[in-house]
Amino acid sequence: MRSDGERALGGLLAASHLATMEDLPALVAEHAATMGFSGTLIYVVDLQQQTLVPLPGQRDAAGRPPERLGVDTTLPGRAFQTVSPVYAMPGPGGGRRRLWMPLLDGTERVGVLGTDLPDEDPELAEWRAAQLAALIAVLVVSKRPHSDSYARLVRSRPMTLSAEVMWSLLPPGTFASEGVVVSAAMEPAYEVGGDAYDYAIDGDVLHVSLFDAMGHDTAAGLTASVAMAASRHDRRRGMGLPEVSEAVDAAIRAQFVGRYATGLLASLDLRTGLLRWVNRGHHPPLVIRNGRRVATLETVPVPDPPMGFGLGVSRGLLRYQLEPGDRLLFYTDGIVEARSPDGEVFGLERFADFVVRHEADGVSAPETLRRLIQAILRHQGDRLQDDATVMTVEWYGERHRLLTLP
Repeated sequence: MRSDGERALGGLLAASHLATMEDLPALVAEHAATMGFSGTLIYVVDLQQQTLVPLPGQRDAAGRPPERLGVDTTLPGRAFQTVSPVYAMPGPGGGRRRLWMPLLDGTERVGVLGTDLPDEDPELAEWRAAQLAALIAVLVVSKRPHSDSYARLVRSRPMTLSAEVMWSLLPPGTFASEGVVVSAAMEPAYEVGGDAYDYAIDGDVLHVSLFDAMGHDTAAGLTASVAMAASRHDRRRGMGLPEVSEAVDAAIRAQFVGRYATGLLASLDLRTGLLRWVNRGHHPPLVIRNGRRVATLETVPVPDPPMGFGLGVSRGLLRYQLEPGDRLLFYTDGIVEARSPDGEVFGLERFADFVVRHEADGVSAPETLRRLIQAILRHQGDRLQDDATVMTVEWYGERHRLLTLP
C-alpha cells in the first residue's frame, strides 16, 4: 500500500502535466496538505540571484501576497546559499516549526520552498519536505521555458534585445555529473553585450566554450550568438577544436564586416582528466589545486588570433593533464580588468584569491561565483565598464565516481 507521501507526490506529478506555471502554487498546496504540510510558499531566484521572488497567487499566514526576500539577508536566502534546510523557530505563542528547503534541479538552484511541518517524526517530515521540494524544482524548470510570466517575474528591470537573445541561448548556470561540476555567471544580466558561455556533455567528454565579441551593443550580442551557434553546429558534426574555431571564424566573417570575437574552445576527457583547448586571442585559463593557483595555461608565445579575421590557426590544439580535484577558471576581461571609480583594477591575483578563499571555506562553486559577481559589481560602484563572465569546471575523476557508487 502506498504511503500518504507517495500518493501526494504521485498526485502532484499527475496533476502537473496539463498545468501552467500559474497553476503550480495551488496544486502544491493541495497535495502538500495531504502530507501534513501547511503554509507552503514557493520562491524562485531572480536573474541576478540577489532576491527570492514568490510565484504569483500565493498568500502568507496573514493572508497577504508574500514579499520578495533577500538572498543575503534572510533565512530562506541562507537555505538558497548553503543548499541545505533552514528552520525558523516558532514565535512566543508557539505553533509549528517552519522549514525552508532549497529547490534544486540537479545542482541548479531554482529557489526555495517554505512550509510548516506537521507534528510528527522531525526526520521523516524533513525527508518528505525534501522530496516535495525536489519535485517542485523539476516542475518549475519544466514550465519556465514557455512561461512569459516567469520570465517577467525573475526580472527587476527591462532587458535589452541583445540580452534577450543571449539568455535564450545560454545553458543553465550550473551542471553536475558524478565526476564534474560546471558553474557559470555573467553580468550585466540586463544589458549583456558580447559575452557568451556554453558547455555540453558528449559521453565521457565535456565541451566548454567562452566567447567575448567586440563591443557592447546589439551587434556584439549577435556576434557572440553566431559564434556560439557555429561552435555547436560543427562540434556536433564531430569536428575537432581547431576546425570548430575556424568554422566560428568563417561564420562571423560571413555575417559581419569588421567584427570579431576572442574565445576559448575546450574539451575535457572525464575519464582521464586530459584537457584540450584552442585559445583564439583570449585570456588563459587558470588551474586551482589544493587551495592554490598552480598553473596559468598560457599559449606560447601568443594565442592564435581572434575569430572573424580569417587569419587561421597556427598553434592549434593545446593539452594539459588535470589531477582529481582540480578546478579550472575561465573568464572574460570584464572580470580581471574591472576598475573601481578611482582606477584600481580588480586584477588576476584578487580574482584567483577570491575563488581560492571561498573554496577553502567550503562554499560551493555556484555560490562562489554569485558572490564573485557581486564583489566585481561593488568594486566598480555597481557600474560595469564591460561584460563580466566567469566559468569554473571542477573535475573529480574516476576515483570520485567509484566512491559515489551505491
